[in-house]
Amino acid sequence: MIKKICLLLLLIAISCSKDNIETDVIVDPPIEEPIDPVDPVVVVTPAKKCENGFADGYPCNGYDLLARISLANLDHVSANPSGLSGNDSWGWTDPTTNKEYALMGLNSGISFVDISEPTEPVVLGFLPTSTVNSDWRDVKVYNNHAFVVSEANNHGMQVFDLTKLRTVTNPPQTFTADATYTGFGSAHNIVINQTEGYAYPVGTTRSGTYKGGPLFINIQNPLSPIDEGGFLNYAHDAQVVTYNGPDTEHLGKEILIGSNETEVVIVDISDKGRPIKLSSISYQNVHYTHQGWFTEDFKYFLLGDELDELRAGNKTRTIVFDFTDLDNPKHHVDYITNNAAIDHNGYVKGNLFYQASYTAGVRIVDLSSIDSKNLTEVGYFDTFPASDATSFNGVWNVYPYFESGVIVVSDIERGLFLIKKSE
Repeated sequence: MIKKICLLLLLIAISCSKDNIETDVIVDPPIEEPIDPVDPVVVVTPAKKCENGFADGYPCNGYDLLARISLANLDHVSANPSGLSGNDSWGWTDPTTNKEYALMGLNSGISFVDISEPTEPVVLGFLPTSTVNSDWRDVKVYNNHAFVVSEANNHGMQVFDLTKLRTVTNPPQTFTADATYTGFGSAHNIVINQTEGYAYPVGTTRSGTYKGGPLFINIQNPLSPIDEGGFLNYAHDAQVVTYNGPDTEHLGKEILIGSNETEVVIVDISDKGRPIKLSSISYQNVHYTHQGWFTEDFKYFLLGDELDELRAGNKTRTIVFDFTDLDNPKHHVDYITNNAAIDHNGYVKGNLFYQASYTAGVRIVDLSSIDSKNLTEVGYFDTFPASDATSFNGVWNVYPYFESGVIVVSDIERGLFLIKKSE
């Protein structure tokens, strides 16, 4: 009973204080102290099958645990392992060797992990933050290079040549960036359009030229980024695609979908010197328009509002928009689960939606009947077994795009998880 009362008071305090905080960049709420503390010693957990609803004590349905690496093992540089926290994650497949690598963000930097043997992952090394620690760090990959941004002051964009990972012989190593782009200081996130070779930092300073809107950076030569402008409209997160969907008017155009705190904005950014806003759409019960992703046919866009569960008390909700007409987007359906957990980042691969859902772990949702407004959860792996409370603990991100089927999960308190669909 005491635990429940404390948790309730904590959530009320966070909700109230969030409303009253004025910051240069509105970001995800502060990370709380773990409800279920984890010993910060070095831990590499071996593979465990999902049997009778659990894998090594973690609730699961249809997904096995291949390995877990603790935060302390991901950052061998830190002098204070108990002060580490996890955040973003991404992946890289070496085009020469076909080896797969996980990239995981911590408040202190980026860790690089060889997962070519996913039940025996090897931490190859660590790239420390370019300035100071920050709970918010993001990484994406283009042309065998990693691009790292952070909300750390004056961090800029670190560029790291991933082919160096091929020749690591005495891991873990401490890496240095091959280049650092300083055309901006802090950024909440970074988006990359692989087809066009452009990076788009978002959530930069509101006092900048574009007031926190997406910056347009040409990274076709990864080590020599070029500033090509931006879009004047604050964006917390975004997806940028070379459009190949049902709206024939915009075929082949470079389209940015911005999750902009109170609405979703659709912009044609094909001409970097003359971006054109096509449309925008909001929805009922808006609290913080956080992040979203297209279905592979570009017909629908799945959006997460990060604060509706906390402030309105609804269950985990994904808002689905019909984007068959980019100039006239429409609300399609709300997918609402039975969990109280807060949804964070979500990605689509095939007919599956992989949602990082904080205390509820990773949830896997079948989209095959999305046309008829039916979305069905078909699996999960819960890295935060203590509860599914409406709090900012547990899974931050999920990366489901490896050909091997290995899924990378980054957890705030417990580090890196590798999971895979049960055979």
